[in-house]
Amino acid sequence: MQPDHNFLIKLANTKMPYGKYEGRYLIDLPEYYVVWYHNKGFPKGNLGLMLKQVYELKVNGLEYLVRDIREQFKK
Repeated sequence: MQPDHNFLIKLANTKMPYGKYEGRYLIDLPEYYVVWYHNKGFPKGNLGLMLKQVYELKVNGLEYLVRDIREQFKK
């Protein structure tokens, strides 16, 4: 399975739209917060898909990859 490069670029540049961490890049959300969403249930739509991906990246220690993408493809 090939990664969707456009999705990763968008993920790297997306900020949390609401809540306690509003305005923070999704990849920079605290791990406990993303795990909470994993246990509670991710929101519907694109935000939920992105948070699921952030969860997988954080669990596997790969969040640096998204930060590198953000640096390369700044909006």
